Amino acid sequence: MDDSIISDVRAFNRFYTRQLGLLNEHIAASDFSLAEGRVMYEVAQRGYTTGRELVAALGLDPAYLSRILQKFAGLELIAVSPSPSDRRSNTIALTNDGDAAVDELDALNDTAVSSLLEKVDPEDHATLVAAMKTIQLILGDEPAPPAPIILRDHHVGDLGWLIHRQGLLYNQQFGWDIGFEALIAGIYREFEQAAISPAKKLWLAERNGKILGSVFVIPYEGSAETAQLRMLYVEPEARGLGIGTLLVKQAVAFARGNGYRRMRLWTQENLASARKIYAAEGFTMVESEPHRSFGKDLISEFWEIAF
Repeated sequence: MDDSIISDVRAFNRFYTRQLGLLNEHIAASDFSLAEGRVMYEVAQRGYTTGRELVAALGLDPAYLSRILQKFAGLELIAVSPSPSDRRSNTIALTNDGDAAVDELDALNDTAVSSLLEKVDPEDHATLVAAMKTIQLILGDEPAPPAPIILRDHHVGDLGWLIHRQGLLYNQQFGWDIGFEALIAGIYREFEQAAISPAKKLWLAERNGKILGSVFVIPYEGSAETAQLRMLYVEPEARGLGIGTLLVKQAVAFARGNGYRRMRLWTQENLASARKIYAAEGFTMVESEPHRSFGKDLISEFWEIAF
């Protein structure tokens, strides 16, 4: 294992514990320790349980758990009774006072988290939560059912993000230089400044608030008869999910539904995945020529489809 990775994880752990105030060994200024709070929450979630189940779920030492349960019983927060199915074990459940203690813990924790988030720009909240979910999944949490992929219009900030993201991805994947980023900055500006008619449209594919891909349609050189499909891209992590196909189908349907008679697009010979999508949707290549762009020798292609 790379020592630098271990060091980074440990540094994050120290930062995270400081932020949540876990080093004081109490949850959100309550009268319960972190371990006691975990036990109380686990009993609340299960409704009723046994000591054996709590040991397995929380990874606590049985003797330590026994002391916690004895404390809870003394405070009348839990009721302990013989298990009807196994006389060798006891069933543990919260009392009314125990339920009230859990509610108080919830309120204190909500206040503590709210205080933490007050330091974060509201625009970064979704990014923060998405990063937390990523850590949970990578470190072994049960994966949640995949959220749906939605297509939405662009908002303020999206064009700048698309320019940045695609400039970076094409550099990483193909070695294209900053000339590509400069080119697409002009392309997105052209889209935004184009008139409302003939029809234009940009879609972003998104899941859990994260942009996974995009494409747009604009009149080709102002023509009311020929639309142009531009800037199709899909995030590497989302490839294979059918997002590229979904975006191209959406673009073609939009052009057809808005009275265009054909659609045209410009691509490069080395963009194999995109070319497969275009061909599957019915596009055919009509022009091809070599050129030197973005620091590379490339072969550009124009593809078209008629409606």
